Order: sequence, then structure tokens, then C-alpha cells
Amino acid sequence: MKDFLLILASGSAYRADLLRRLGLPFRAWSPDIDESPRPGETCAGTAARLARDKARAGAGRFPGAWVIGSDQVAELDGLPIGKPGDRDNARGQLRAMRGRTVTFHTALCLLVDDRAQEAVVPTAVTFRDLADDEIERYLDREPAFDCAGSAKSEALGIALLSRLHGDDPTALVGLPLIALAGMLRREGARVP
Repeated sequence: MKDFLLILASGSAYRADLLRRLGLPFRAWSPDIDESPRPGETCAGTAARLARDKARAGAGRFPGAWVIGSDQVAELDGLPIGKPGDRDNARGQLRAMRGRTVTFHTALCLLVDDRAQEAVVPTAVTFRDLADDEIERYLDREPAFDCAGSAKSEALGIALLSRLHGDDPTALVGLPLIALAGMLRREGARVP
């Protein structure tokens, strides 16, 4: 196997933490990408396009590198749910999602030379029928304002959920490592 420079084209600390699990050296770089959905684009389509755009931006910045792009879009009733940014928005998101199932579409793109491997890994997350006081206690303890849907499943947010259904638990956190490990192996990386 030849040596390669692995770039994670994402500013997400969550994705960087996940990628460290694979034990491969990498460099994180945050591309400047407009993450707005396009008219008529599905939530899964938006996630896939953004992952691809991030990987392409990384490939342009780091010629010859293996570049990972990833993005996640949460969907409720066909509409995207973004990062809340503040407590009021987080409260509103959690109230809208209580007792409902939200699909988190986590997209991945690995670019090596001119070859692209892509995947979108969905995770269906069912929220408990949360009381207002539970939402407030949660936001007091874990203000997840930088997470789509306002809940960190890898931390206290797991207590807000009644069920998860998906093929890769790391996809919900933001980087589907099962899919990524397969992509890297297909390119010749030793994982593990």
C-alpha cells in the first residue's frame, strides 16, 4: 500500500473524533461551502451534494490527497431540521419532534484521484413523547445547539429517544464509519 495524505473536509469536531477511531493519520480542513438546500432537493439529496462538494473542495485544496466529505441533514415531514443555534430554537425543535420519528441522512464521499465513492446512510430516530419540563432539564444540562435536531445521541440526548433504527451507529453522530472503512479498504488502505 502506498502512503497517502488523508483529509477530512469538515470543521466538525464530532466527525474528527469519529475518524480517529480508525487509527489512520489525517488532517482536518474546513471548506467554505454554502449548505443551503436547493429548490426541489430532498433532504438525502442535500446531504449527498454537500458531502460531494466538501470532498471536491478538499481535493482542489490538497491535490493527490484522499479526501473525505460528509454532511448530515435531519428530516421531519419532508423538511430539513438544522442546527438550532440557540435555546429557543432547540426547544422548538424538540417540541416538534416529541413522539415522532426523524430521519437523519448522513452522506459520505471519498475522493481518491478522479474516483468517487459515495453513500447516504439513513438513521430513523424516534423521540419519546417529551414533557416540556424534560426538554428544559435536558437543555439545562446539554445545550446541543450545534447538533441538527438539538439532541446528541452519543451523550445525554440518548435519554430523549425511544428507538433507533439504522445500519451504522456512527452515522447518527455524523460520520458512517462502517461505510467509510469499506471505501478506504477498496482504495487499498489497511483498516484495521
